[in-house]
Amino acid sequence: MQDRGHAGEPALLIALWPHYRDAMADIAPMTTAAIPSAGSAPAREESIAWIIARTAFPFLVVALIWEFTAHLGVFPPRLFPPLEEVASALVRLTRSGILPHHVLDTLVRLIAGFALAAIAGVGIGFAMGRSRLAEDVFLPLISIGAPIPGIAYAPLFLLWFGLGNTSTVILVAFVSAFPIVFNTWTGVKAVKEIWLRSAQAMGADSRRLLHHVILPGSLPYMLTGLRLGLAQAWRILVGVEMLAAVPWGLGWMIFGAREFLNTDVMLAGVAVIGAIGLALEKLVFQRLERLTVVRWGMML
Repeated sequence: MQDRGHAGEPALLIALWPHYRDAMADIAPMTTAAIPSAGSAPAREESIAWIIARTAFPFLVVALIWEFTAHLGVFPPRLFPPLEEVASALVRLTRSGILPHHVLDTLVRLIAGFALAAIAGVGIGFAMGRSRLAEDVFLPLISIGAPIPGIAYAPLFLLWFGLGNTSTVILVAFVSAFPIVFNTWTGVKAVKEIWLRSAQAMGADSRRLLHHVILPGSLPYMLTGLRLGLAQAWRILVGVEMLAAVPWGLGWMIFGAREFLNTDVMLAGVAVIGAIGLALEKLVFQRLERLTVVRWGMML
């Protein structure tokens, strides 16, 4: 009887193999998609010069339009200065040490507030995605708080925590956490149930399930939430730096220049904010994507 049982096992495996193969193709897309072909790898490689040119092209178009409008005299030169005046103000402020001081203070507040938002947002989003109780508790609160403009919270936070850096950092963290929570929650909920069941059937405990299935599956959504949260942090930080009566910061510099109609200084501050945002996108988020979701085959 045992010999008959063993003899029938190959036939049973052959009959079940197509169903197993289809299930595994749906369960483990990262494994199958992450294997690049030998011929396609060189075709995707791009030279550094081409990447720089592709990145700089939109800015070059905007600069040409700006210069044309400025020299055409549509607006007064005091209110719409040409780019050479903005560049001159940027160099002058940098050489005097004023601009680096403003940038450093703003970056410290941004990093501190965004770090708090990332930790709290990812934690709450994961809890909402894995626990129905947490979802029932947090989702109504977040749905009410997220649509309110961040600057509307500023008077309350200034009254609660006083003027200065403390209220600024806490407000930045509070406002920028909303998109992180929403996208993390969506990413965790979007993980396919068949992936979870298959991992559990293979003996994965809760820790391995989190590290090898839920976290990789929700990471693209989390990165999107972090990008949106960083944009929110910039917007509220620049606005609240003047209201919080901080002595230094790019927001304070821009609002102070407005009082004297120094449009070149205002535009220099705006350009620095944009350059920092572009650097964070290229050096942090895109590199993190290449090391994780692109490498796993989840994004192209």
